[in-house]
Amino acid sequence: MTSSYRMIVRAHGGPEVIEREDFAIPSPAPGEVVIETEAVGLNFIDTYYRKGLYPDALPLSLGSESVGRIVAIGDGVTDLAVGERVGTTQNGGAYATHRAIPAAKAMRIPEGIAPEVAAAVMLKGLTACYLAEDTFPAKAGDVALVHSAAGGVGSLLVPWLLDKGVTVIAHSGSPDKAAQVPAEHSLSCRFADLPAAVQDITNGALCHVVYDGVGAASWDASIASLRKRGLMVSYGNASGAVPPIGMLDLMRGGSLYATRPTLADYIATPEMLATNAEKLFGRIASGVLAPKIGQTFALADAAEAHRALESRATTGSTVLIP
Repeated sequence: MTSSYRMIVRAHGGPEVIEREDFAIPSPAPGEVVIETEAVGLNFIDTYYRKGLYPDALPLSLGSESVGRIVAIGDGVTDLAVGERVGTTQNGGAYATHRAIPAAKAMRIPEGIAPEVAAAVMLKGLTACYLAEDTFPAKAGDVALVHSAAGGVGSLLVPWLLDKGVTVIAHSGSPDKAAQVPAEHSLSCRFADLPAAVQDITNGALCHVVYDGVGAASWDASIASLRKRGLMVSYGNASGAVPPIGMLDLMRGGSLYATRPTLADYIATPEMLATNAEKLFGRIASGVLAPKIGQTFALADAAEAHRALESRATTGSTVLIP
């Protein structure tokens, strides 16, 4: 790599506001490592920061997911070495040829996992991990409803659950998407019709857990698909935030539980991050998970990548390559 540069935003707006800026390779502060970036994961949240929907100080350096080799180590870092490949989901600064990150937020990438695959899967894969392993420790015999089953998280969560012996009822937004999902029960009906379909599949028993990243549009269908003492896991709001709920609604549904988890709380310590990363990369190595990279762009073409993402011209994951 002959020069170091990053893609920044000086004023909020459309993809055209993304600029290339040359910069000096940073020196690591105590507790940090500097990586030479090999791959950057593109996520829809990046567009929210670019537009100003999510607040952050300007100018801002975009991106969270990146993978690279360590080129420098700060004081106090004893468990990582120069030359190791690591990844991070730390927000801010991923769209860069070089990046300083806290060592505590770095996860080792096994040599058998390509950097492009790791960059494409860390956020979504770690989310699938905590949903299946921690928020609801799914086990054989459980019945789970997974919304947006063909989407970024859903396409990883469904095979993860199937591998654990869970009966998965998958729901997608269209028949074409439903056809891509490996679950035996893959639906694309209207939300209003979904509880009845779940009733039929389960012979009236309904689900132990619902994984819902859709939000407002799917909430009623999700609650109606739960058996008594079932768990509602609302982990996203693609259709808008869920309106305030009444505790009596949970009682009437059958002593239901509800939670709104977020990834940061499940990888809050280096030990938690390492444990969940090991589970994720282990499932990729064993073939349980097969992340799909639909397209790659040069890092310098980040604006073009944003246009493609927002126009729904992408499939699978998108990766930026310096």
